[in-house]
Amino acid sequence: MFVQQLEPVAGSLALSALVAALPLATVLVLLGAVRVRAQRAGLAGLAVAALVAWGAYDMPVGQTLSSGAQGALFGLFPIMWIVVNALWVHRMTVRTAHFDVLRRSFGRLSADPRVQALVIAFCFGALLEALAGFGAPVAICSVMLVALGFDPVKAAVLALVANTAPVAFGAMGTPVVTLARVTDLPLDTVAGTVGRQTPLLALVVPLLLVALVDGARGVRETWRPALACGLAFALAQFVAASYVSAQLADVGAALAGAAALVAFPAARRPASEPVRAAVLVGTPAADPGPADPRPEVLRAYAPYALIVGVFSVAQIGPVKDLLARADRTFDWPFLDVVNAAGERVGGNDFTLPLAATGGTLVLLTGLGTARVLRLPARAALREWLATVHELRSALATVTSVLALAYVMNLSGQAATIGHGVAAAGAGLAFLSPVLGWFGVAVTGSDTSANALFGGLQVTAARESGIAPELLAAGNSSGGVLGKMISPQNLTIACAAVGLQGREGDLLRKVLPWSLGLLLAMCLIVLAQSTVVLGWMLG
Repeated sequence: MFVQQLEPVAGSLALSALVAALPLATVLVLLGAVRVRAQRAGLAGLAVAALVAWGAYDMPVGQTLSSGAQGALFGLFPIMWIVVNALWVHRMTVRTAHFDVLRRSFGRLSADPRVQALVIAFCFGALLEALAGFGAPVAICSVMLVALGFDPVKAAVLALVANTAPVAFGAMGTPVVTLARVTDLPLDTVAGTVGRQTPLLALVVPLLLVALVDGARGVRETWRPALACGLAFALAQFVAASYVSAQLADVGAALAGAAALVAFPAARRPASEPVRAAVLVGTPAADPGPADPRPEVLRAYAPYALIVGVFSVAQIGPVKDLLARADRTFDWPFLDVVNAAGERVGGNDFTLPLAATGGTLVLLTGLGTARVLRLPARAALREWLATVHELRSALATVTSVLALAYVMNLSGQAATIGHGVAAAGAGLAFLSPVLGWFGVAVTGSDTSANALFGGLQVTAARESGIAPELLAAGNSSGGVLGKMISPQNLTIACAAVGLQGREGDLLRKVLPWSLGLLLAMCLIVLAQSTVVLGWMLG
């Protein structure tokens, strides 16, 4: 049995936290400063995490290797299982030329690329986040933007930055459901508090997106539809999270945001040629040309309608229970870990979600897509194999990063960092989102960050006299801002738009926005812990 230690380095929590942060610092420095390829940075970070686990935390070598193997398997299934099948669906639409039909259809919805970015990256991305989560929104939306003429780097940045406001309620509310479970707080309370934080992000993100597309001119010319989209999204997310259902918060918000854009007259006006020339690669014609036949347009939208339909049906109680029966849970070999309090940690068991996982549902969608697009089975299989080959570098990166995360979690490194932040005392409310941000940066998942640090946030809050639901929510709300810098999400974005090996370039572009929005969330949570914004929690 291995017992986790919180202060293994000279009995000092501060020194131990600094040592525990070395693996993540290694990855970020290699990616952002040294410009090492993501898979090599991930392997280097994994090696550092293993050395810290063995040398500083006295974790046996066998258990260190076993925890890394579990993380690698989780990276393959379900994480990359989702991404592979999502990109497979996209490849089939490209093979049959229906993606061009979809691009022209979006072009007719609005000929302004700044509004197109809002429709696809923010609204449609939020819907995908609500239904699938993980890397699917970034992968699919970035590819759609490239098809509309956006530069691949800009498309990836837009997809990553947009994938913030909906994350806390993604995958049908999984992050907040997990947070409620690990903190023993009522789901309605947790979801309602998060629903008073992330909607504030939703007000800002659409404006930020049009600024990323076209700078100050973009904000000056399209701030009205962007603000209308953000307001509609924020209001719907707040109402659903507080009074309807956490599971439906993002679905309602995405549809409300899209409806606001469609209804706003300025959103339908075409952009000027100078704008299109500055924003789009190759300056596609503003006129999308003759309308495609209606049956072909319906086929172009069919894969995404199937995604919505399949994931919606999968959330129906009896169907969800039926799919869950296929899950397999077993003791992970060569792993026996308890935390500092002597409690057995969850990582000793491993659940293999065979049917209920998003990747399997997207696979079913892909089978339906092949039939709708009239793609022969042999051609569909070739496209699937080509997708796996295309993502081979991403597969290596994600498995190494998840292996790193599991080694950090099971050795106690993540807990040490968490306790170090929780020891902030009076500054705890301000630093609460930082802990969630760190957790998502390491794991790529708000759900995982909530599972890691949710209970710790509540304990620290009660010791400090702060409302426990506030810091629990702060963990999740801060976490959503770490997703854009997570190595696995950077890798997914690069793989989707053909930028393998340029994860460092993306990191440098999104890191300032991640830190800036994190600072804003820290100030929001701090203000909500005082009379300044405390009324919001009433």
